[in-house]
Amino acid sequence: MSANKESYDQLLVIFGASGDLTSRKLLPAFSELFSRGLLPDRFAILGAARSDFSDISFRRSRRQVLKGDRADEFLGKVYYLRFDPADPRAYPKLAKRIVRLRGELRLPDRILYYLATPPSMYPVIAQGLLESGLNVPEGEGGWRRIIVEKPFGSDLETARRLNGLLRGIFAEREIYRIDHYLGKETVQNILVLRFSNGIFEPLWNRNYIDRVEIRATETLGVGNRGKYYDGAGAMRDMVQNHLMQLMAFAAMEAPAVFEPEPMRDEIVKVFRSLRPYTAQRMDRDIVRAQYRGYREEKDVSPDSTTETFVAMKFYIDNWRWGGVPFLLYTGKKLDRKESEIVVRFKSTPQRLFAGQCSGSSCNKLTIRIQPDESVSLGFGLKMPGAGFRVKQVSMDFRYDSLSHNYLPDAYERLLLDAILGDSTLYARSDALEASWKIIDPVLRHWAEHPSRGLRFYTPGSQGPEEALALERPDDSLLCEEN
Repeated sequence: MSANKESYDQLLVIFGASGDLTSRKLLPAFSELFSRGLLPDRFAILGAARSDFSDISFRRSRRQVLKGDRADEFLGKVYYLRFDPADPRAYPKLAKRIVRLRGELRLPDRILYYLATPPSMYPVIAQGLLESGLNVPEGEGGWRRIIVEKPFGSDLETARRLNGLLRGIFAEREIYRIDHYLGKETVQNILVLRFSNGIFEPLWNRNYIDRVEIRATETLGVGNRGKYYDGAGAMRDMVQNHLMQLMAFAAMEAPAVFEPEPMRDEIVKVFRSLRPYTAQRMDRDIVRAQYRGYREEKDVSPDSTTETFVAMKFYIDNWRWGGVPFLLYTGKKLDRKESEIVVRFKSTPQRLFAGQCSGSSCNKLTIRIQPDESVSLGFGLKMPGAGFRVKQVSMDFRYDSLSHNYLPDAYERLLLDAILGDSTLYARSDALEASWKIIDPVLRHWAEHPSRGLRFYTPGSQGPEEALALERPDDSLLCEEN
């Protein structure tokens, strides 16, 4: 934050303030930002939810989720309003409370709204803000912004409808669609690694890269999220947002300047270059599966065909990436929890030494997002002694080696960006709709053929064996008609 912190003084209104997201993520993130002196000098949070709390009782109920010596001082900036977002009469009450708080705390006319509610409430709250005039500032120098959690629509039609509704109430520059994956330090470093180092970017293309693998796997099942997950599945929950955003970061061209709109322009170009899935490709290039025992989980249908595992092969039809497969994997109840991007470089044209990799090269760059944020470069070196036997080694960098530097939580980074008005790491409507255009036909195909191609895997395994077949090259696809 710049030295002129006063220019960022504002009020944050959290809808759904008594819910799990606010307790687990939002309040701890804001408390940490406050303790590190990163919040504006005049900054207040107004929680709005149906639960019956006063300012004091809400602060007490949330004290246990906060850490640090300044937690109580931070809670002094937190206020509460009992509020039913479905009741049109509640919004004038909200407006009065906002006016009163701004007057008492001498806050400027700058308000950031956070929708920490079920997605079904997004249109209701946005419409309530419009009808009560809370979506526009009172005069020059003020502003309104709104942060929306995922899932942002359940298909292309609902995403377009929600985009249209929000853009009719707020300007696009005021809408912040949050994806917490993009707040992770290693994800942001994909851009720095590529665009600030001359040793990587010249090789970052179809001439030198064999394939790119992007994984986000979990050891846990759906837990208490059965009702939500059974209607969403791995495709909506992980692929359409998190993994496709990671793919865009790995594949995008360098923006002319590192500013929000040029950055987001390049992300849109990636999504618009994705090869659409034909019915034939859906059966060949996508593996969907369900872990055994999923149908016995709480709030899951006993005959559910919802996928808990997805593996997909994408092609980006542009000059940089023509013919290079991007393989995306995600699943629950697998053998390990990890999120990473692996860039596999092409093999040398000859295999001269014993132990040297053949086929897909062992020269790979691994960008690990979790659990251990790190970057690793793998290559071959000669083993000590007689002869020329190759051993694969790696150069590793772990972020926890920066012990003197604080690594912010993903929500801390993204919330601070929204406070500062920086939308670089937030999704734009055209990118969102472009990604849905690729995924939507697949979801429709599955809905029309719910059991076709659905595989099953054992919990604690690596997933279905068919997913490994996606790693084999398929030259027949390189010139496929769209």
